[in-house]
Amino acid sequence: MSLRIIFMGTPDFSVPTLAALAQAGHKIAAVYTQPPRPGGRRGLDLQKSPVHQAAELLGIEVRTPLNFKAEEDRQAFRALDADVAVVVAYGLLLPEAILSGTRLGCYNGHASLLPRWRGAAPIQRAIMAGDRETGMMVMKMEKGLDTGPVALTSLVTIGPDMTAGDLHNTLMVRGAALMRDAMEKLEADELPLTPQRDEGVLYAAKIAKGETHIDFTKPAQEVHDHIRGLSPFPGAWFELDVAGKRERVKVLASTVETARGETGTAVFDDLTIACGDGSIRLTRLQKAGGKVLPADEFRRGTPIPAGTRLL
Repeated sequence: MSLRIIFMGTPDFSVPTLAALAQAGHKIAAVYTQPPRPGGRRGLDLQKSPVHQAAELLGIEVRTPLNFKAEEDRQAFRALDADVAVVVAYGLLLPEAILSGTRLGCYNGHASLLPRWRGAAPIQRAIMAGDRETGMMVMKMEKGLDTGPVALTSLVTIGPDMTAGDLHNTLMVRGAALMRDAMEKLEADELPLTPQRDEGVLYAAKIAKGETHIDFTKPAQEVHDHIRGLSPFPGAWFELDVAGKRERVKVLASTVETARGETGTAVFDDLTIACGDGSIRLTRLQKAGGKVLPADEFRRGTPIPAGTRLL
């Protein structure tokens, strides 16, 4: 036996789940993903999403509607006559016509411990907030944003130096296994559903450009969490005054230190920067258009001697 599944996802985070469901023997009736976007060096080439590419390799039909406002698109979804839809980082809010458009509904793989961090950026927000634990959840979708009842949970510890990229890769694999298990239980009519708690709700809004600048007036631990929560993308940054010109530098990794000094100023020559409380040492950096470099290699090309103020 197997389920007839519509899969809906877009980034690389979604690909292992698609692969796991196909490998488990389920029939993937179609894949829905975001339309190709301009990309390449000059933005002239249309690039298919990672899920789009994976689906083509698996020989699965791909559909890329901009939204589901048109009745034609809603009817095409229902006409697939699927048992269930599986949604992982699709990137569109689904209307009621889609949520109810399969026999068993829509199930979402979400990268947080709901109701904490509902929304678009749960991985980044968890690390930026200094959370020590997160996880993957499979939930049955309803009209509200990530408000549906939870079916399965897999807990993940957030290490003190774990970046958003590290956590993304861990949850990506964990989520695929969890959704595979969920569909197995759903097929056997053994999938439990538990309503979310009313307390502890937090929203994980998209990362705004204005949030990416490093504020060294904050305590060192908060600065460290900010850096790793935005690493590798979009990247936290500061600016240097180089011969009267401001040059932006991204920081991809750091460590918390105890040295003290004037806030936002290099305490030592080793890229230790004073914060509002304590200091951090910058350990992986990247100049605009350049490679990501370890601190020692970065310093050889761009020295930041003690006393230098970061902007």
